[in-house]
Amino acid sequence: MKTLGLIGFGQFGQLAAGVLKDHFDVLVSDAAPDAAERARALGVAFGPQEAAAAREVVVVAVPVAVMRQVFAAIAPHLKPGALVCDVGSVKMLPSQWMTELLPDHVDLVATHPLFGPQSVARDGLAGLRFVVCPLRGDRYEKVAAFGRSLGLAVTVTTPEEHDEEMAYVQALTHLIGRSLVNLGIPDERLATQSYQHLLELCGLIGADTFELFTAIQTQNPFAPKVVQAFVAQAENLLAQVAEAPKPA
Repeated sequence: MKTLGLIGFGQFGQLAAGVLKDHFDVLVSDAAPDAAERARALGVAFGPQEAAAAREVVVVAVPVAVMRQVFAAIAPHLKPGALVCDVGSVKMLPSQWMTELLPDHVDLVATHPLFGPQSVARDGLAGLRFVVCPLRGDRYEKVAAFGRSLGLAVTVTTPEEHDEEMAYVQALTHLIGRSLVNLGIPDERLATQSYQHLLELCGLIGADTFELFTAIQTQNPFAPKVVQAFVAQAENLLAQVAEAPKPA
C-alpha cells in the first residue's frame, strides 16, 4: 500500500480518512487537541505535519483560509516524486498557491469532492460528484480513476471552469440554504414537494461550518457577481409586489 499523509482532520478529513484507510497506509496530522484520539478511534496513525508531508501521497484537507500557510509549511518536507492534492471547495486560489509554493519535484492535482459527511451517511459514495483539476504531471488520470473505483462521478476540468460553475452550484445554493437554516423553516404538515426540497437542503447544509460558507462566498472570484445578481432579483421582485395594484 502506498503511504498517504492527510493534513487536516476536521469533518471532511475524518470522512476522507475513513475511506482512504482501506486503500493507503494513512497518517493523519492536525493541531486540534483531540485529533490524535479521534485518529486512533478511526484506526489510522497520527503524527506531526512534517511526517505527513513526507509521504508518497499528501492530501491537504484544511480550510481554504489557511491553505496557503500550510502549503508553505510542508514544501520543505515533500519527497521527490510525491503527489500532492487538496480538497478545497474553490480551486483557482489553491491551485495558484500549490504551483507557486510547492517544489517542482512533486506532482500536483487539485480536487473537489462535491459532498460531505451528511451526503455520504445518507446515500453512500456511489454517484456523488468528484472534480479533478490537473496542475502538474499526468497523475491526475490516476486520481480520476481512483475516484471512479469508489463509485464517484468524476469530472476533469480546469480550476477556472470549476469556480465559474460553482458560483451557481455552490455559492448560490449555500447562500439560500444557510439563510433558510438561520430562519429555522419548520417541517410543516402541509409541506409540498418543493418545500420538502428546501428542508432537505437545510439538512445537507445545516452542519457545515461557517468557515466553509465564508470560503465559498469569498474565495471564489465568480461568486460575488452571481450572489449580488440573486439578491438584486429578489429585491426587484418584492418591489414589484409592493407596487402591484391592491385588491379592491
